Amino acid sequence: MDSSLPSLLLFILIGCVSGSSDNGTRHFDYCVLGAGPAGLQMGHFLSKARRDYIILERNSGPGSFFYKYPRHRKLISINKIHTGRSNPEFNLRHDWNSLLSDRRDLLLKRVSSDFYPPADAFTLYLSMFEKELGLKVRYGADIGRIRAVQTDGDRSYILTDQHASDYKCSVLLVATGLWVPQKVEFVGSELVEGYESISTNPEDYKDQAVLILGKGNSAFETAQSIMGRASRVHMLSSSTVRLAWQTHYVGDLRAVNNELLDTYQLKSLDGVLEGRLEHLVIAQQKESGRRRSGGTTKKKKKGKFYVTLKKYVQNQEGKNNSDVSAEELAGYHIDNFPLRNTYDRVIRCLGFRFNFTIFDRSARPPNSGKAKGRLPGVTAWYEGKNTPGLFVLGTAAHSRDYRSSAGGFIHGFRYTARAVHRVLEHRYHSNPWPSTKLLTTQLQSWILKRVNEASGPYQMFEVLGDVILLRGSHCEYVEEFPVQALPQFSSLSGHEVSNHGLIVVVMQYGKTKIDFLGRTRAESDWTKAWKSNFLHPVLYFYDTLPTEEEMKLRPKGWPLPRPKAIHHMVEDFLTEWDSPISHIQPLRRFLEHCVQSDLRTFYAESCFRLSLTHRKPPLFCQQGYLKQQGVAHGSQLRQSVHDAGLMPTERDTDTSGADPAFPNYLAQAGASVSSGLKLGI
Repeated sequence: MDSSLPSLLLFILIGCVSGSSDNGTRHFDYCVLGAGPAGLQMGHFLSKARRDYIILERNSGPGSFFYKYPRHRKLISINKIHTGRSNPEFNLRHDWNSLLSDRRDLLLKRVSSDFYPPADAFTLYLSMFEKELGLKVRYGADIGRIRAVQTDGDRSYILTDQHASDYKCSVLLVATGLWVPQKVEFVGSELVEGYESISTNPEDYKDQAVLILGKGNSAFETAQSIMGRASRVHMLSSSTVRLAWQTHYVGDLRAVNNELLDTYQLKSLDGVLEGRLEHLVIAQQKESGRRRSGGTTKKKKKGKFYVTLKKYVQNQEGKNNSDVSAEELAGYHIDNFPLRNTYDRVIRCLGFRFNFTIFDRSARPPNSGKAKGRLPGVTAWYEGKNTPGLFVLGTAAHSRDYRSSAGGFIHGFRYTARAVHRVLEHRYHSNPWPSTKLLTTQLQSWILKRVNEASGPYQMFEVLGDVILLRGSHCEYVEEFPVQALPQFSSLSGHEVSNHGLIVVVMQYGKTKIDFLGRTRAESDWTKAWKSNFLHPVLYFYDTLPTEEEMKLRPKGWPLPRPKAIHHMVEDFLTEWDSPISHIQPLRRFLEHCVQSDLRTFYAESCFRLSLTHRKPPLFCQQGYLKQQGVAHGSQLRQSVHDAGLMPTERDTDTSGADPAFPNYLAQAGASVSSGLKLGI
């Protein structure tokens, strides 16, 4: 028998099971549309779970958006390699480019050590990620039509490419990103150059006056590139400049791009203005050339652009390529009109929008009410509204947290992609959301570990939170659940809520507008933790799951409805919530209120005494000492405590009643015995 025959049979069998086809239509359980960072991230999770999937990409390599954008080739996502920590989970808090995997070395720092990496390094990283994990990507598949079909009560999606080949999938995961340039129509808008096509050579702008429409990062990136060569750069949009360090939204203007604000405020010819772009009229002078004496004609000089307002123009048709009359210029009516001087170039930098055109009516997700309709509308678990089985990943799913969290960026959507995968695993494969079962006495330590190292809730603040299901002496810890989907928690996660209630742990910024560099910008008093302005953990305790109606009626700016009890852990300059008095003791008191039990830790001697004097000893004693798992309070331990200077004096012992091993400074502060876990991160 030929030794190669078994291998051949296995190959044929695999071909029949995975990616089968009928009449030229290829069948998959999961189709991922787009091999950008979100598509590859989902591909990793599907591959790890050994699901039948395919990633379809129209271009020849992964992350094709980054072949061209940003136009000036510097990313604004930080790549902080040196954090002083060896904890990989903690380090992801400061690595905004790497994707999630089980490979600790599969990080962007392998290809770039720059704090703001070049875009070319990111495409190299994505290619490395795809190849080293062996993801199933089909390049050159340009999907032009997506439609939904109903067969025997089951909904599926058919994707048709440029060769009229069909791909049929039970679940469609759209990870195409935003790549269609956003435009605003006004009189003369066709005369404007687009960010997608402008020259990136600063010399091409030498001694030119440039008007940029937009005030986002692409607009300021362009301005910063040319301001050293252009005679003046003006920027115009309807909104004021929003600085990321003030709004805490990484999509707002980043400091790495804002040099023009210096030249504006220090009066060096550049400036920013506000105005509705729809009200503009841009007209261009006719190109002119002068005839030389020898009969030859000089090269025609490109006509300059006049900017005026729609209300001053009488006949708006045909104004684009001809001179406007003096009476139609805004400067005729307002002699100090800011845009009264002509411009050599007008550039549009208004961002991008989702490509809705490939979906027919049966499969098209609706436009979101946010971001001026540029994004598709999705549920709290990222499934398209009115399109069951179609999920939106990555930047395109940013409507859930637009201008409030990091879901539109790699360091945010790598976690929301994982959340979507967990939803899929439960819905289609009956695998519940991963959870950790803990003794209730272990809960405080576990919360401290999570708030001090977990990267998901830290990056996706107010969107992903940890859900703690209380079950008396035990609890279940469910990580990184979309908190806006809390009313559907049981159906999405596979976990039930008991009559003991639940606690939700999220990271939040303060909601009060403050002077972000003023002396009173931070709150350090733990008794006023609710006034914290910087990112800090907040715990919500509920008797039962909030309803959809309660979620809709939650207070403005709150990620969740009003709970039965709430606890803020005071903000910390080092983002280390492990201080015994300011963080640990208030947390323990809150947890004790929620579980209605003493959560202190005790030596065996104390447990013995409490067991004799109380009908119900503390949980720590029940679950430890009474099960012969307590900490032995021997002479060696007592001597170690004494040598460390933690034993109270004889005078203190007579009056304080404190445990002998309890530090004096805590007893004086009115604190009681706490686990005081110091995390090694």
